[in-house]
Amino acid sequence: MEASFVINLTPAAATLDQLEDIYRNGTPARLIDAARPKIERAAQVIERAAAGGDAVYGVNTGFGKLAKTRIAQKDTSTLQRNLILSHASGVGEPLSENIVRLIMTLKLLSLGRGASGTKWTTVELLQDMLAKGVVPMIPGQGSVGASGDLAPLAHLTAVMIGEGEAFYKGQRLSGKKALMAAGLSPIILGPKEGLAMINGTQTSTALALAGLFDAWRLAKTALVTGALSTDAAMGSYAPFREEIQTLRGHQGQIDAAAMLRDLLEGSEIRESHRENDERVQDPYCLRCQPQVMGACIDLLRQTAKTLHIEANAVTDNPLIVDNDDIISGGNFHAEPVAFAADQIALAIAEIGAIAQRRIALLVDPALSFGLPAFLTPNPGLNSGFMIAEVTSAALMSENKQKANPCSVDSTPTSANQEDHVSMACHAARRLLEMNTNLSHILGIELLSAVQGVELRGPLKTAPKLEELIAKLRAQIPALDEDRYMSPELVQSGQYVLEQDLLAQALQTLELAS
Repeated sequence: MEASFVINLTPAAATLDQLEDIYRNGTPARLIDAARPKIERAAQVIERAAAGGDAVYGVNTGFGKLAKTRIAQKDTSTLQRNLILSHASGVGEPLSENIVRLIMTLKLLSLGRGASGTKWTTVELLQDMLAKGVVPMIPGQGSVGASGDLAPLAHLTAVMIGEGEAFYKGQRLSGKKALMAAGLSPIILGPKEGLAMINGTQTSTALALAGLFDAWRLAKTALVTGALSTDAAMGSYAPFREEIQTLRGHQGQIDAAAMLRDLLEGSEIRESHRENDERVQDPYCLRCQPQVMGACIDLLRQTAKTLHIEANAVTDNPLIVDNDDIISGGNFHAEPVAFAADQIALAIAEIGAIAQRRIALLVDPALSFGLPAFLTPNPGLNSGFMIAEVTSAALMSENKQKANPCSVDSTPTSANQEDHVSMACHAARRLLEMNTNLSHILGIELLSAVQGVELRGPLKTAPKLEELIAKLRAQIPALDEDRYMSPELVQSGQYVLEQDLLAQALQTLELAS
């Protein structure tokens, strides 16, 4: 069934909100009609070049190290078809359909700038596939993030010429059958069209955007679970005061502290130990939340700027510029995306690291200021959250290992023609697993902190947090006695990844202006 709502994309002006809608909800997208004239003009420039006598890379020459080989005009379509078939060399598990739809959308945005030379019929087929739900099967591995995401994008393009595989209405079909089932027909690629389709950073960028969108949601979630842990541990609110943050000046820190103050406003637990508390300072995992989370917020905002630019960029080669010159360059090199992915990975790892220390604090009676060992009312007979905390430590360690930079790990490819590459694709792909790990860490913190707050009864936490506790308890009961925990930990992890916790309370915390 075709979607009733479509996002109309303006080339060079797509927003992160639009792209997140496409990622989360599968909303189809298409270019505005005003993009068509420039696309068609560029296609005419390429047609003339293919018929001319001058060598133009990828139009009437071979590719990469074979660029000196001239191709006859009659063979240009065969050249493009062979390019797609030979480059569809990916391996590994298929990327999820929501990721692939985002890749397709980003390719539309790039072609929509009218600098690539594709025909309008090629753009139309890509739009129709999005509208009708034909999603190419793209293996996740095979790109080094330079000369474009060649293998993944070749798998996308293969479906458009009736090859490869695609998902359609829950079935995995040949590309030709998937198109036919949706009432669509394959295209024959013209000069440069195959190259325009596979030269580009769209796979790396889509994966990085997916990593960013989920990391941002989890960063906000970590402020909620951190606020709950603060009250569960009867921590001090003084480190969140505005004056401290403004003296340093980092916007993320200022915003994080403001959110923590807002979330904890009206807590009875806070008032119960405002005076005569023997402790002078809390451990860093409570006290330094504004500083750590603020730095992560600033880092994610910076990567959002980079990825917003890249999502709207033209990244194939060669390109048609305003005076109809066809110029070879290197926009396909995904170094900005690789750097952004590495930075997002650092933020994900650090959010999980400080959250895990809060879990460890809550289960330790030497640190938790009166809570029973491992947050169980009857420790000894029951182990409570003992091994849930260990699980969070294992996940934290995995993420720290995965946070090692990928962008510095270049290797020469294609007979040394492509002698420096970005590794952006797997740099971005690992963010998906890291976010899953982080969601489980925060899910465990959510259960632990709520258990700790409830053990402070009859005192109540802040009203906004009480609202969240009520919603959680409707799904997962308190841990009064030991029971089989794994399904509930999984459920809580999915809950924090899929739900924008207390979205209304955190709506002022924005990723990008």
